Amino acid sequence: MPEKDTVDNNRHSMRSGENTSKELTELEEVSARIATLVDMLHEKGVINKKVFERTLAMRLHEISKATVFAEMSD
Repeated sequence: MPEKDTVDNNRHSMRSGENTSKELTELEEVSARIATLVDMLHEKGVINKKVFERTLAMRLHEISKATVFAEMSD
């Protein structure tokens, strides 16, 4: 992952003319990058987007449950 200065410089260099957009948070930018990557991989036939989303949902659920159990044990 690029350093924050690099991300800020890239954002700045992509702007042209009047700024009509809001600055993205780091989380929003990473989410957009991952979504774009998944779309590109799906279009190329490298991954099945539905299988990826189903697997991701299961993984996020597992992480959520593990977090709750860890908090309960503290």
